[in-house]
Amino acid sequence: MESNLSVLRHSPSNRCFESLSTARAPLLRLFCFPYAGGNAYAFREWQQHLAPEIDVCLGHLPGRARRIGERHTQMQSLVAELVNAIRTEIHGRFAFFGHSMGALVSFELVRELRRRNYSTPLHLFLSACRAPTVMKAVPPTFNLPTQEFLAELQKLKGTPQEFFQCPEIQNSLLPLLRADFEVTDTYNYIAESPLSCPITVYGGEHDNLAPVKNLAPWEFQTSAQYQIRLFSGDHFFIQSHKSEFLRTLRHDLLQTLCVPRSPTEFTS
Repeated sequence: MESNLSVLRHSPSNRCFESLSTARAPLLRLFCFPYAGGNAYAFREWQQHLAPEIDVCLGHLPGRARRIGERHTQMQSLVAELVNAIRTEIHGRFAFFGHSMGALVSFELVRELRRRNYSTPLHLFLSACRAPTVMKAVPPTFNLPTQEFLAELQKLKGTPQEFFQCPEIQNSLLPLLRADFEVTDTYNYIAESPLSCPITVYGGEHDNLAPVKNLAPWEFQTSAQYQIRLFSGDHFFIQSHKSEFLRTLRHDLLQTLCVPRSPTEFTS
């Protein structure tokens, strides 16, 4: 979880989305959605590592930075807001990336775009997230007593230790964390026809929250190509194995665009 106390740059035109690329005509916009309690600025350095053809676009969820006073505790209302905000941002080719809660948000956002007959992404990249049909495999934690809730956060190994050592930071950020966890804990999957875009799923081999067996059913959410890529980390392998993960993501994005690459650029 990245601190919300930093003063960070925001897009003046759309409080939900912020484009980072300086390219005049990028070939693909990659909308990135963070994990529970996370800030989209966790993805800001990705622009330096991905191909210049890719425009990393940060998805700012409620409760972060300029949106610090906002809250959503239900997936339906969160997605409804996002779909209205993204309508003016999805010109040209685009894809979605989400980690953990952000992956589930991405998936439901694509389904809502389809319901409204809006443009849908070329590809859906989902990271560290159980398939929607098995989301209930883990009991809810958002309403646990504070100390038990904090213990669950520590198990995920994605929150800085200073958070657990500073009551002031905890008091500031616990409402956001509980709201985010409530979004996923109360999520109710409703079956629909599979998506037409390909799905790539990334997972950690030692992730107890989203184990490999619970990643596999994502295959049934697409009628197009499906692939799963595993890393030797836990729930936050995108941090602990950042270089390897970004090389893999870059490769997969370029494959989506059918852009030729050097033979030494990616090693499976």
